[in-house]
Formats: sequence, structure tokens, C-alpha cells
Amino acid sequence: MAHTGFNQNLIDFLSNSPTPWHATRNMAKALDKAGFQALDEREEWNLKQGQGYYAIRNGSSIIAFRTGKRSPLEAGVRMVGAHTDSPCLKVKPNPELRRKGFFQLGVEVYGGVLLNPWFDRDLSLAGRVTVLDGQGRVRDCLVDFLRPVAFIPSLAIHLDREANANRSINNQTDLPPVLMQVPEDDKTAFSDLIREQLGKEYPDVEVNKVLGYELSFYDAQPANLSGLRDEFITSARLDNLLSCFIGLRSLIDSSGGEPALLVCNDHEEVGSMSAEGAQGPFLSSVLDRWCGPENRSRVIARSMMVSADNAHGVHPNFSDRHDENHGPLLNQGPVIKVNHNQRYATNSRSAALYRHISDELGLPYQTFVVRSDMGCGSTIGPLTAANLGVTTLDIGVPQLGMHSIRELCGTRDGYTLYQVLTAFMQRPDVG
Repeated sequence: MAHTGFNQNLIDFLSNSPTPWHATRNMAKALDKAGFQALDEREEWNLKQGQGYYAIRNGSSIIAFRTGKRSPLEAGVRMVGAHTDSPCLKVKPNPELRRKGFFQLGVEVYGGVLLNPWFDRDLSLAGRVTVLDGQGRVRDCLVDFLRPVAFIPSLAIHLDREANANRSINNQTDLPPVLMQVPEDDKTAFSDLIREQLGKEYPDVEVNKVLGYELSFYDAQPANLSGLRDEFITSARLDNLLSCFIGLRSLIDSSGGEPALLVCNDHEEVGSMSAEGAQGPFLSSVLDRWCGPENRSRVIARSMMVSADNAHGVHPNFSDRHDENHGPLLNQGPVIKVNHNQRYATNSRSAALYRHISDELGLPYQTFVVRSDMGCGSTIGPLTAANLGVTTLDIGVPQLGMHSIRELCGTRDGYTLYQVLTAFMQRPDVG
């Protein structure tokens, strides 16, 4: 089937992208292979028509674009947005804890983590480390322990008889993972363990000192096909690396005839207020350098943004949590997300274009509206729409287990969204 190879590449991307830095690096490698040229924000840009380019900020956010054969002033820009971060447990700056012979690390909860599934799982550790090397230079290194190195054990039910009825989690005291056993006089510093890992991954780099790190724990189990008929994909970080992968493949596989852009921001899960987040200036800066700041308003008036972020599929055990007329089903098509209180940026015009393209391709789509008595989440869509003034659509692949350490989606929906976004990126009329 057409989506089989697409899904296998998706599974590889998910398994090899445990952090935003690794995801961004893997996207850059794919862009390099496709002939896109890397840009440095510190240098002058000399952009040419019909070429592909990308820029990275903080190592964790990336913007890639095709200049197209027509000027953005004439054609507008077809934009797709997603985010590289996912809820997780991040290691604190001074994390060492020694209790009853166990060596543990203090962690900070990042984003809206569904905490219970983090217990009793094989955990690994990955992220960015900043070091002083042997030449006296400050440099960044990405590390990934790859194998299980930590575990957060549950308290046995014999010691907590109410566990199945009422077990709350204290973020400070209940979550520090166990990494190893140590003697009472142990003086191991976490930086020593990082140096050991750096020696394995960067044998040619002399590390004089570990100056800082941004490391997070992740599920060591790789992404997989699941279900008796392989109709599901199970993985960590489906929200929202799935959308990053779809947007990446759509941009690379589009014809390149029209100006098109992919932005994958970090920090969406904590509000997007950062230099590389959707509330920051990264996208505006790239557009200004591409189109000219004096032309940006005219370009935006002809452009459209598709904010791709996964949607809440109907849970078979909790179907009453959805509006009865707006319950998306897995493998029944991507989900147009609507909220008239502007938690999603979709309007009738942006939704109509997506429906029109889908109808032309003979592909399915669904619509989600949250129950009127429940709060609604949000995406980078409203933030980008407000910052740029661009017509925006919020859409996403339906999934279950959102913000868990392990999530589930259908095998057909991602490929469907890829087909529509590829057509969108090469469509002559969007503005």
C-alpha cells in the first residue's frame, strides 16, 4: 500500500528523534539530501529563485522553504507549521540524589505531562550538552544514551492499598528516576556520567569541562506498528513529531514551483514564548530576509498557514468526552480543528480550501469541536496568525493517549495529510 513506506520512514524518524535537537538535526539531514542549502542567521543571505533553503535557531527549531519560480509578492507563501517539543521529564541543573544506596536524578516536569504512564518503563536519556573542549572553545554536542539507563518504580500496591482508587503524584518527590546503586561514600557527579557518554559518542573531542546541558528522559521502546492488522502506530512524541515529519516530506516532495515554507518551533508545550518559539521572532525574521520587510504585509495578504498539530481522536472507553457530532475517528482522515473562541485559528475560508483540496484528491477529512462544557487546548496556529496576520488553518491527525509517554495514531491518516499538504504547497492559488 502507498502509505507503507511512508509509515516506515515515519517510525524511523520518531525512534531517532528523542529530543527537539535530534529531530531538528534529522530534518536538516533530510533537507541536505534533498538539495536544500543551509543558511546561517549571522551571515548575509543571497537567495535565488527555484531553490530550497533552511535555517536553524537554537538547534531545536527549523524553518525550511522553497523560493519557487514566482515572487512571493505575486504568489504568496504556502506555509505549514508544527512543533518539535513534547511533554517530558527534564534533568535539573544540580540533580544528584542519593537515597538508600540508589543514585537518582531530580527532574522538572516539562509541559502538560500525563505522569502515570512514566512509571515502570525503561527510560533512556538524551539532549544537548555544552562543553569546553581541548582547544578552549565552547561547543554543543548532542548525546543519546540509546539504551535503558533509568526507571521510575511504582510503590507496590501492598504498601498503598488505595493505589487503584486514588493515587496522586507529587512532582518533586515521586518522579526522580533510579539510575544505579552506589556506596554510601559515593561522590559521583552527573557531569561525570555525561563526560563518559560524550567519550563514547565523540571520541575525537577532548572535553575539558561540562558547562551546561538540557537533557530529558524518554521511553526507550522504539516506535512500532501495532494492532492485529497493523492499523496503528504506537510511539512516544507523536505529538508533534508526526506533524513535523509530514510537513517535511510535503515540502521536499512538492514541485517547488510555488513559494512554500515549513516552520517547526520548539517550546509549544510551554507556551511558545522564546526566541525560537512561535511567539518569538524567528518566522518573521526569515520572511523579512526572504521577501524584504517592506513587502511582508503584501506577501502575507496572499499567503496561508496550515498549523499541523495532532487532534483528540474518540477514545472508545470515554466517547462521552467528545461532542456527539464532532468525534474524530482514527484512520478516517485528518481533523479540521474549530474553536470560535480562537483557541484554534481556523476560519471558514481556510477550512474551505483544505476541504476543496481534499475533495479534488478524493481524500477524507473530519472536524473537531470541543464539548461546550470543557476547556480547549491550543496550538501554534493562533499565535502565528496573530503575529503575522496570516490566514490560518488548524488541522491534525487524530490520536489517542495525547501527552502520554506512549501515544497511538492510525496508519492511514498521516499519509492522507501528507498528500493534501503536498498539493497545498504546490497550488498556485492560496491567498
